[in-house]
Amino acid sequence: MPNIVALILAGGRVDELSVLTSDRPKSAVPFAGLYRVIDFALSNLLHSRIGRVGILSQYHSASLITHIGTGQSWDLVGRHRRATLLPPSSGHKNWDWYRGTADAVAQNMEFIMDNEPDLVLILSGDHIYHMDYQELVDFHMDHKAEITVGFVQVPLPEAHRFGLGRIDKKRGQPGGRLLEYREKPEVPISPWASLTIYLFRPQVLFEILNRSTPENPLFEFGRDILPGLPGAYRVFGYTFSGFWGYTRTLDEYWQTHMDLLNPGSRLRLRDWQIRTNLDHERIAERQPVRVGETARLEQVLLTPGCEVHGRVRHSVLFPGVVVEKGAQVEDSILFFDTVVEAGTRLRRVISDKRVTFGEGCRVGWEEPLVPNRLEPRLLSSGLTVVGHNTYVPAGTRVGAHCVLHPHLDRQAFPSGHLPSGEVLS
Repeated sequence: MPNIVALILAGGRVDELSVLTSDRPKSAVPFAGLYRVIDFALSNLLHSRIGRVGILSQYHSASLITHIGTGQSWDLVGRHRRATLLPPSSGHKNWDWYRGTADAVAQNMEFIMDNEPDLVLILSGDHIYHMDYQELVDFHMDHKAEITVGFVQVPLPEAHRFGLGRIDKKRGQPGGRLLEYREKPEVPISPWASLTIYLFRPQVLFEILNRSTPENPLFEFGRDILPGLPGAYRVFGYTFSGFWGYTRTLDEYWQTHMDLLNPGSRLRLRDWQIRTNLDHERIAERQPVRVGETARLEQVLLTPGCEVHGRVRHSVLFPGVVVEKGAQVEDSILFFDTVVEAGTRLRRVISDKRVTFGEGCRVGWEEPLVPNRLEPRLLSSGLTVVGHNTYVPAGTRVGAHCVLHPHLDRQAFPSGHLPSGEVLS
């Protein structure tokens, strides 16, 4: 097995996730009750027997640092196994922000060289999928590739949102020579979207990154580097056929959770053996789930510490969530220690941790639906998002497509009513 160093791009904030990334990077956003989004890349590395991992962190990294800890949750502890957090640095110069995915890697070339790898695997820390990277490595070695890029097939109407590759792929083969790459073209060149998975020979990676100049900076792999590689190097595209959850927007994040609740979904966390840090948010200390005699549950994911006495349908409840008697929760995702008091009704709500909905609230039920006034493209499908540590007073009515910023209390709701499409901060 070649000596592989993996770098996880985990430091970015995604505006499309609204208040869910107000104080954490996207890679640290909670997912599926017990996990963080970065757990999928880390677990894939564990099962692929790749143990030297650099995690490139940047935006509000405290939550990510707490979650990674020593790396022990993913067996990244030992002489030849370790997780190293790599904040922004410009060598011996002053500290600086990473200016893109390629710049983040360029700032950490010394880390790569110190590990003397045969191959460098670069991954995004914000996708939901299960992959054995050794199959990608075997494909790369068999084709004597200098660079291999991972791709997944997406519907053509959505393809313009992604970096796309045109691949000389023969029937029955897992990939082929990469003929062309375009970053988010208006007219799609193929249905193959980049997974932000790049496998490089280190000499080639260094050669490419060293071409960056102040006049011609190479900050992003997709925008600045990949389009010029086919023809200049032996570049191959490796195609992935498993489940892939893209959680860049609130709609995609919500839909991936709803896929999780579908019995026929290919998103099967039990089979994937995803690891997480059970000390984060005290998951390991929580009491067993308690379901009261008045509870009514339909397609619900329950996690340790949940207590349900009301009606919950088609929803994901994170550890410590309480749904009191007479409350109704529908098509919602409730983070750690959210409390839904008696008589409250939630529909298509995503609430961050430690949110309390006072008795008799109505959130997400108001008609007609009006797109959010500040982010009409972000919230137009019925969702309402509530930031962490917010208290929604008893009897308050909040329409759909609303955004409630973190740390709101009863003083923020003087009228007791927030119409659809509003923002409260």
